[in-house]
Amino acid sequence: MEDLAVDFLLQNLQRLQIYRPHLIREAENHLETLENNLRLFKAFLNDDATKKALTQNDSVLGLVCEINEVVYELEDIIDAVVSQAAESKTKNYFLRAFPTPPEKLLAIVKDVESFGFTIRDMYEARSTIDFAGVQTNDDELEEAPQLRKDNNVVGFEDEASRVIGHLKEQNDHLDVISIVGMAGLGKTTLAAMVFHDPEIQYEFRTRIWVCVSQDFTEKNVFLAILRELMSITDNMYRKSNKELAQLIASYLGGRRRFLIVMDDVWTLKDWDELKIAFPQSNNMGKVLITTRHTQVAWNANPNRRPHRLRFLNEEESWLLLKSVVFGTHDCPVKLIEVGRVIAKQCHGLALALMVMGGILAKTNSALDAMDARINEWEKIAESMDEYRYNLGGSGLVKFISLSYKRLPYHLRTCFHYLTMFPEDFEIPVWKLIRMWISEGFVEQKANLSLEEVAESYLKDLISRNLVTVSKFYVDGRVKTCRIHDTVFEFCKTGAGCDSENFIKEMKKSIDGDFEPPISSIQIYHRLCIHSDVLDFISSKPCGPCVRSFGCFSRDEIILPTENISDIPAGFKLLRVLDVNPIKFIRIPSELYHLVHLRYIALSFIDVTVLPAAFSKFWNLETLIFYTTSRTLEVKADIWEMIHLRHLKTNASANLLKKGKSNEQGENLQTLGTISSETLLLNGKNGSFDSFKKLENIEKLKLINDLFSDSILEGQLRLPPPYKYPPKLRSLTLSDSFLDWSQMSILGMLENLEILKLKHKAFMGKHWKEVDGGFNHLEVLQIGRTDLVSWIASGHHFPRLRRLELRNCEGLKEVPLGFADIPSFQLLDLHRCKSAAASARKICEAKQEKKREKKRKRTETIKKNGFKLSVFPPED
Repeated sequence: MEDLAVDFLLQNLQRLQIYRPHLIREAENHLETLENNLRLFKAFLNDDATKKALTQNDSVLGLVCEINEVVYELEDIIDAVVSQAAESKTKNYFLRAFPTPPEKLLAIVKDVESFGFTIRDMYEARSTIDFAGVQTNDDELEEAPQLRKDNNVVGFEDEASRVIGHLKEQNDHLDVISIVGMAGLGKTTLAAMVFHDPEIQYEFRTRIWVCVSQDFTEKNVFLAILRELMSITDNMYRKSNKELAQLIASYLGGRRRFLIVMDDVWTLKDWDELKIAFPQSNNMGKVLITTRHTQVAWNANPNRRPHRLRFLNEEESWLLLKSVVFGTHDCPVKLIEVGRVIAKQCHGLALALMVMGGILAKTNSALDAMDARINEWEKIAESMDEYRYNLGGSGLVKFISLSYKRLPYHLRTCFHYLTMFPEDFEIPVWKLIRMWISEGFVEQKANLSLEEVAESYLKDLISRNLVTVSKFYVDGRVKTCRIHDTVFEFCKTGAGCDSENFIKEMKKSIDGDFEPPISSIQIYHRLCIHSDVLDFISSKPCGPCVRSFGCFSRDEIILPTENISDIPAGFKLLRVLDVNPIKFIRIPSELYHLVHLRYIALSFIDVTVLPAAFSKFWNLETLIFYTTSRTLEVKADIWEMIHLRHLKTNASANLLKKGKSNEQGENLQTLGTISSETLLLNGKNGSFDSFKKLENIEKLKLINDLFSDSILEGQLRLPPPYKYPPKLRSLTLSDSFLDWSQMSILGMLENLEILKLKHKAFMGKHWKEVDGGFNHLEVLQIGRTDLVSWIASGHHFPRLRRLELRNCEGLKEVPLGFADIPSFQLLDLHRCKSAAASARKICEAKQEKKREKKRKRTETIKKNGFKLSVFPPED
């Protein structure tokens, strides 16, 4: 996988020659020689012998590092030449960054040729390189690891029971419970167990989880709480911290039952700043905090002894390790002795056990022979011995280092990239993997999309317990993820991000200056900033080598008019630009000069048009465009943007009509959110007829935000099944006022797995399902509707796993036949009071079927049974 940088450059050159040959005329005399040498580099880097030698032969490792450096420099120069040719105004900018780019390009081409000679010499002298006994560290992706949704909770059951007991106690004032323990002991894991416990979910209707962390701001924490209580308005961002705290306190006052988890509180001062938001007089409220420091816990509640999290004992440690490695508590007899040694050397730290379990699991899957497994486990046990006594400090980091050293090259790069996001940030997976792709970190594999390969990378990092899952999508895929703060710190420093200029976060030091100095950012390839954003942008930074610029501040930042051009003016070679928290009042014209952009995520205030000039982004693969406007007119011809795969907007977007060419939009996979009236209005020539030609569309969102109920009712019609994209897997409809009789059309979509019917997507009192449809539907969500009677049986939805009903207040009952669907696992009712009784009957029937199967021993019973959620719970 070391060849990815070279391969990415070759792909760029190929794109240029096919689609924009006029932009590289100054380099065309060198291209053939250049490409030949780059292919030689690729062959050398991808050679098994080279991969093996990387771990033990310093000369080979040094050459590979030099190759990567010259490839990155070559990439910068070529892109500078292209940018300069595309926009003459950028000439002075690049002359400052790369003096005389064409001459510089010639010098780099000569360096590449020189490396070519070196590699040819090395190939001829292959016998002099000692490859004996060296094992490759490259992982295959044909079978991605399976993720488990159940947390490894070995050793925490009794701890959770004690904390739950504290939460159920009656008090005469607000009660604060603290979980205290060192880094890696499992404080967050225990808090999450309690937070998701069914008994606690029933007890507390209002439950909120907030990550505080070391670098929090009061406003961010208060807004995070308010987001769970009400809709956030623009005015709230302008309120003071005290005003926000008062708003929270007034909402949580009285006798409202609530549980708020404040994860990772660091200092006494931190708690004192945050506690003003919690009404002390509400004896029905509970606050659960996790902290490393006993003083913080005592300060939070002097009347309650902190719950000090203990270390796992040897038996619990062994059980947890087995659970991580094998998914069960079973272990081959020959591995037990060395496995117990490894578990013991983790000294009861949950994080150490999880990380070591990830290492052993990968080793276990890679080696078939038992003797080889035993030998590898023994080596791992020996490597742990040297730092087993300092787990609270550098020792814990070294456990993480053990796992990192076993990462394949491509996973190291993806792992480093996680530091683009703030510490304790809940990272959206959809966003992350598309940023990886745009950076060129993902290898193209036969019969797999880049997105599928990228997902397998993430699953691999999760299986090694370097990344943890925060949320799952309704179809079981990972929605958001996090990394432990100790792992995050290692990723920033111990993994070499700083030394390689890979990523740098811009932060202000105690004296008020940026660290590193803004003048030094010219050496970095990627920059991120999450605080003091306006100060940084107004300094007019210049990063000629910066390929990614990200801002994931929890604050909303409105960019002043005089600064709206500073980002595109300062970073001309960007491939990835994600600054959603920053609100632009208009689109800066300088943005269109960034011709290398592959990923854009921007937010605007009252912008109603996506201009035609966006078609200039001929490299663009992902476009995320948010606006405060309810509608968006897309004048850019997205069908002609040949590399565009994902278009997402929060507004109701009207697209240009698709042309007749079958090749237009052939790479599109995601379209959301598109105005349904342009596609479905009865008697109007919309563009849905041509959607069937979009063979790669998997996800489609249609919303009406233009017409009122009275105008639309009965006018929208679904097209026949043959007009839908053939690979459509997920469909969302909202405010379309369709009649339930049209559901049979959607039932005929052969690959449809997820159907979300949001606010008034379908209306009418009665829905009778017909036979022969929804053969692959797994998830069905129904939002606000006036539905009263729903007639259906289990065979109408043979693969249904989840049914979620929201605000269906008139619905009398959920079809009882759904209890006969073997795959049916979750029924979630939110404000559907009349249907609650039928939901409980389904739950009882599912439980009885499970008991019957267990009695007959006809099949293995899954650990996770049927789940029913009803809100609000009946008193």
